[in-house]
Formats: sequence, structure tokens, C-alpha cells
Amino acid sequence: MSSEEKTEFKSGYVAIAGAPNAGKSTLLNKLLGFKISITSRKAQTTRNKILGVVHRTSSQLILIDTPGIHRANNALSIKIVDTALSTFGDVDIILLVGDAANSDSTSESILIKNIEKIKKPVVLALNKIDIVDKPKLLDVIIQWERKFDFEAIVPVSAKSAEGVEDLLCVLENLLPPGPPFFPEDMLTDLPERFIAAEMIREKIFRLTGQEIPYASAVTIDSFTEKKNKGVVTIDATIHIERDSQKGIIIGKNGTKLKQIGTQAREEIEQLIGTKVFLQLFVRVDKDWSKNNRTLKKFGY
Repeated sequence: MSSEEKTEFKSGYVAIAGAPNAGKSTLLNKLLGFKISITSRKAQTTRNKILGVVHRTSSQLILIDTPGIHRANNALSIKIVDTALSTFGDVDIILLVGDAANSDSTSESILIKNIEKIKKPVVLALNKIDIVDKPKLLDVIIQWERKFDFEAIVPVSAKSAEGVEDLLCVLENLLPPGPPFFPEDMLTDLPERFIAAEMIREKIFRLTGQEIPYASAVTIDSFTEKKNKGVVTIDATIHIERDSQKGIIIGKNGTKLKQIGTQAREEIEQLIGTKVFLQLFVRVDKDWSKNNRTLKKFGY
């Protein structure tokens, strides 16, 4: 093949949308082959837009993981949903992630209603097929086909990676021609400070129960690298809403906070490729999730 006949390079932005707990963040990490978006079994883990770059031979896909769409009922959740919906108008493709095992009709109807307003190609990734019987899966596909005219419906398992390559090929075919937006060695535009805070927040979601995960936010107070020692020192604060939550997140003799810190440190070390000294503090900021000024301060 001559140089003139080479495949035209394609690039574009893809918004990953879906109901809470549909598996959007897990799917993003699997598509990238690298963890940048935090996950947990609890709904509404993702609060910000997370950008990841997939580099392929003749294309570049910029994937934007958005928070789960749900019926918002307080200042924080309203901002979270607005963050997700505001992304749709700025991308080339919308990748809707549906849960093949559990339908969330309220969130799905909100999503479809908003997608119908935007004239963009929409691909449905029907996730969690690893836990669904094949006869039931066909019924689920038919139900989704009745809801919207998708460009394609691709059954996938973000957990096992089944169907992920097929999904990438479908998305690649829908991309517009264009040059790459990011250099080949770049997986995300997020600063290391942000991802470190997210890794800490993930461990709070995974290791605490009841209202604690939803009442917590994490800020990085300092992120410094000691010259000639190859160690990054991170001081971070976990913000909670009530005094009663402080003892729960610290745990007896500090065991829970130590567990959160140890697991977060290990993941941050994998991310940045160097030793990390992580120090966590806990602070009560009363009803921060209902205060617009505090939400802005915390980056929401």
C-alpha cells in the first residue's frame, strides 16, 4: 500500500454515560488498560468528569467518564448530574452504558430524554453480561432497542473484558477524521494530585458503610517530591459532615484510617511509579455537601 492509500487517521471525544453503578468507570479502565477512574459497588462513586485517552494504530479516542445520572435531591447531587449532562453537547459520540443485570428505569428515562435532544451518534454498551443468562440477555437487548435508535448495541463485560475490543471497533468507525489530540504517552489530562485524592476517596467508599462515603470529600493539602530520594510526600484531608462520623472513619485506635491510607498509598505508588509517604487527616466541615461555597472549594 502506498503512503497515499494509508488509512485516514480518526480522532474524537466519547462521553461515557449511564445510571449509577452501571459500570462506567470499570469499563473506562478496561478500555484504557489502565486504572484512572475509581470504582466501588456503591452507587454514585464518580463525582467528576474523568478523561482517558485510548491510542490505536489509526485512531485516538478521548473517553470522558461522567457521573451516574440519577434524580438529584441536594446541592452536591445536582452539581454531579449537571456535570454529566453538560458533557453531551461537546463530544462526537455518546457511549451509553446499560446494566444488563439490573435496570434503573428512572435514571435510564432521564438519560434517554436528554440524549434525544442532542443529534449525536449513540452506542449502547450493555454491561455485566457475565452475570446474565443468554436467553434473558436477548430480551434485555430488545427492551433497549425499543427505547432509542442506537447506532449499535454491543454486549460487554467490563469485568472480564468480553466484547471490549468489539466496542472499541464500533466507536472507532464512528469517529470523524482528524489528527490526534494528545501525545502517544498520555493516558489522561488529570493531575496526579486529583487522581491521588480520588484513590483515597475510593478506599473510603470500599471500606466504610452507611452514609460515610457520601458524606466524605478528599482534598490534597500538599504533594511534594523529595529530591534525590525518590519519595513523594502527600498530606490529604478527609472532610466529613458531622462529629459522629469522625470516630467511624478513624476507627478503634485509628485502624480504619490506617487501612484506608495503606490501600490508597499502594495504588498511588502504582500510578506514579515511585514510593509514597501518605498522611491522612480527618476534619469536620458541617453539611459541606449542601453548601455551594464549600462544594466549589472542594472542586465540585
